[in-house]
Amino acid sequence: MPNTASPNTLPNTVRWAGALVTLQGLVAAGFAVVAVIRGLTGHDQSVTNGYGFAAWVAILGGAVLAAGIALLTGRRWGRAIAVVAQLLLLPVAWSLLTDSHQVFLGVVLGAVVLVTLVFLFSAPTSKWMALEYGSFSDEIATEETEDTETSEGKADN
Repeated sequence: MPNTASPNTLPNTVRWAGALVTLQGLVAAGFAVVAVIRGLTGHDQSVTNGYGFAAWVAILGGAVLAAGIALLTGRRWGRAIAVVAQLLLLPVAWSLLTDSHQVFLGVVLGAVVLVTLVFLFSAPTSKWMALEYGSFSDEIATEETEDTETSEGKADN
């Protein structure tokens, strides 16, 4: 089956990235629930509509949650959504550090985003992503065979 991997071949970096992205999606879903509750309890909505915000965050959070679950289950398409989400969260972390004066939240979010990006772009994750393309795995096998033959030839001399 293309676009899937057996759980045995899934690198730990993909699992950890999937777990962090799933956590981010769950936090976004929590924000959506809180926004709906605030709207229902009559909080001031003159600046922003709580229901609209909840819908927006639920849609985006749902996509991030789906990407995290996809990574945990070995589906490669989750990586693209996860990378975009992390890149969009970097300015949010910066804003928390500077304009919002929420240093603790900014540091925590920034650390989670950077660690997730490291996992998403690590060598094991990139190799796992490349296995989708048969020619790449053939090239790796060919290179390993040539290296073995070369080293055996040198040992014979």
